[in-house]
This record gives sequence, structure tokens and C-alpha cells, in this order.
Amino acid sequence: MANEKQFSRRDFLKTTGVATGGIIGGSLLGGLIGFNVQDAENDEAVTDNESHNAGDSNDSSDLGANIPEQGRVFFSNDEDFNTIEAAMERIFPESDMGPGAKELGAAYFLDGQLAGAYGHNSREYMQGPFHEGKETQGYQSNLNRASYFKLGIRKLQDEASDRHDASFAELEAEQQDDILKDFETDEVDFNVPKSTATASFFFQLLRTATLEGVYSDPIYRGNRDMAGWKMKQFPGHQHSYLDTIDTDEFQDIEPMPNFG
Repeated sequence: MANEKQFSRRDFLKTTGVATGGIIGGSLLGGLIGFNVQDAENDEAVTDNESHNAGDSNDSSDLGANIPEQGRVFFSNDEDFNTIEAAMERIFPESDMGPGAKELGAAYFLDGQLAGAYGHNSREYMQGPFHEGKETQGYQSNLNRASYFKLGIRKLQDEASDRHDASFAELEAEQQDDILKDFETDEVDFNVPKSTATASFFFQLLRTATLEGVYSDPIYRGNRDMAGWKMKQFPGHQHSYLDTIDTDEFQDIEPMPNFG
């Protein structure tokens, strides 16, 4: 079989479709399982004409901007939402590299997650006994995440009021940083048993949610205009890489969201 054609690894990737983009990406928190999407869409629905125009656009950079602003589905008052939004902005602030957590919509991402399975710990065992967790263990509280965040937000507000007689969102950036650092190092007392909640674990939850809101697929209402992906030069959910696989140079590809 001397004349049999020899296929290279590159040929194999082309012909089998392994190089397609479907294996990349997805929500970092697994989506809004249990979240009533229909009700949320009713808050501010996209018209048929707008949806049609979005589908006809050939510019993938426009796709991230066509997500309907669904409003809040978990945070019921402005003070709570402004507090979490300000805290997220200090964890991932605007810089020369690009926008911060506030502009990227990270707080709206968290808002949706807390209204769904993530916030209610729907897929986790939540029965006792409850003990203070070790650093190597995961979530151990008898509170679900929605209640944990409410407790943490109230404590952020209390600390801001006690220290500066102002709301957390109104503080200077340095003052917000000082409070958040004390949360991170567990120097803030939640006045509850350690097995229920600690300031340091709340900070871990907040930091993780911030980064996930910044870099998740924009269909989950964070990473607006895919700006988080653009800063990382992440291509998103490309249908295929067959047009770029033959080059040996780095390709700066315009990202594409999951619904593109």
C-alpha cells in the first residue's frame, strides 16, 4: 500500500470536525436552572423586528449587545443591588485594559444566578448536621447562597454605616477596599455561628461570582458586549476554526456568543 495517502494531524482535525468551536465555553455556573425565563422576558421583551434584525447581523460584535435588558429578578431594592455592584467593581475595577465589573453587568449575572438553582442550592445536599467547614471543603452552611448573599450585603452596609455614616456604594474606593479587605481576612464578625456564615467565605463567594459574571457567556447577562472575552482574546463559541487552522500565526478572532 505504498501509494496510500498519508493524512497529517491537521488533515484529521479538518475532516473529523474536532476543530469546531462547540467544545469550548458555556456558563461558569451552569445556567439558570429553575429560573422562570418566561417571566423575566416579560419585563422587557425584544420585539419580533428586533430579534429578526439581530439574527440577520453578520457582525458578531453586535450579538452581545442584542441581549434584552431583563431587569432584576432577585434583588428587590436599589440599596442591596447598588452595594453588590459597588463591591464587584472594586474586585474587578475598570482599567486601561477595559471595563470593570459594573459596566460588564456582573451584578446582573449574579442577580439571575441567585434567583435560580445556584442561589437555592437546588443540586446540593442541604441537611444537617452543620459544622464549621475546613479550608479544603466546599459549601458547608445551612443557609442557601441567596440567604448567604443577603446576610453579607447587610453586613457590608452595616460596616459602611458604622465606619463612615454612609452607604457602601457612596464610599470612596479606598474606603470600600478597606472594608472588603477586612471581609477577606475574616476580621468582620457576622454575629452568627461560624458554621452558618463567615465574612471570609462571603468574600470568596463574591469574588468568584464577580469573575464568573465578567467572563461568562453574555446570554447569562454578564460580560456585556463580550468585552470580558475581548480582553482575554477568547473567541467564544465559534462554529468552526477551519478558516484559520492552516495558519501558524496567532489569530485575533472576533468572539461569538452561544446564541450567535
